[in-house]
Amino acid sequence: MKRRQFILSLGGAAAWPLAARAQQSAMPVVGLLQTQSSTMSTSLVEALRQGLAATGFVEGRNIAIAYRSAQGDVARLPVLATELVHIPVAVIAAVGGDTSVHAAKAATTTIPIVFTTASDPVATGLVASLNRPGGNVTGATFLGSLVATKHVGLLRDMVPKLATVGLLTTSLAPSAAAITRQLEATAQAVGLKAVVADVNGEAEIDTAFALFVEQRVDALVISAGAFFNRVLARLVALTERHAIPAITPTGDFPAAGGLMSYGADVRDTYHQVGLYIGRILRGDKPGDLPVMQPTKFVLVINMKTAKALGLTVPPGLLAIADEVIE
Repeated sequence: MKRRQFILSLGGAAAWPLAARAQQSAMPVVGLLQTQSSTMSTSLVEALRQGLAATGFVEGRNIAIAYRSAQGDVARLPVLATELVHIPVAVIAAVGGDTSVHAAKAATTTIPIVFTTASDPVATGLVASLNRPGGNVTGATFLGSLVATKHVGLLRDMVPKLATVGLLTTSLAPSAAAITRQLEATAQAVGLKAVVADVNGEAEIDTAFALFVEQRVDALVISAGAFFNRVLARLVALTERHAIPAITPTGDFPAAGGLMSYGADVRDTYHQVGLYIGRILRGDKPGDLPVMQPTKFVLVINMKTAKALGLTVPPGLLAIADEVIE
């Protein structure tokens, strides 16, 4: 196993010796606060490293990274954020879900924080404005609520007789309310009925799907977030069992057997986060760096799943797909 992979696989506590060695050599330390497990986000962390490298910072050469992962348990994030503050780190990258950045912000008002979030960071109180965030926080938003409109449009293209659209969300995510409002408004505008199920624990997922079946939901939008990432295989199985075409913002879903995904290019966003961290280490103030918005979006379609659901993928949809899983 390569040294970098070994360090990454160790996750939280094992990063302490790395941080100690970094301090001894006056090497700046970046704290990486993740909601999901490190092994699940290996490619994303690598994209962040590439962003750092583009600004001249290479892990192990002139920078160290202290890894803290909640392993999907968001209740651990405040403690992990406090650990990073006490190292201390030079910058905190709070990624993998809205909860991580809120935990980091609660832990420090002085250490720079660079985040990823699916919500509107102004509406959730993370920053004062997108152009001038102010304070010690900046980052990137995936614009989850706006993507919900595109999700409805793609489902209408995929399911010609679509009359009722479902939304599976969780109020554990700060972006849930905005996504719900946007989807309901979009559905109403195009004459669709919307059925929303808000789940706050794994025990409620089966109840949510029972509601979708009872309400004759023709297609389903599944919100992004650490909670749904943790139960991804179960969501794929339930959409298959109940023959409900579904879409999510992240490509993990069709890769695991779901129908399709559409959302911001997450790797590109993590790369941008790495660039911002590098700029901050070189002297830029986070409050002066505008919150980044996505410029690249990715559509992934699983053709095998479409066939199993009895769907014919329109040629126009195939033509714009970034990835087609056969």
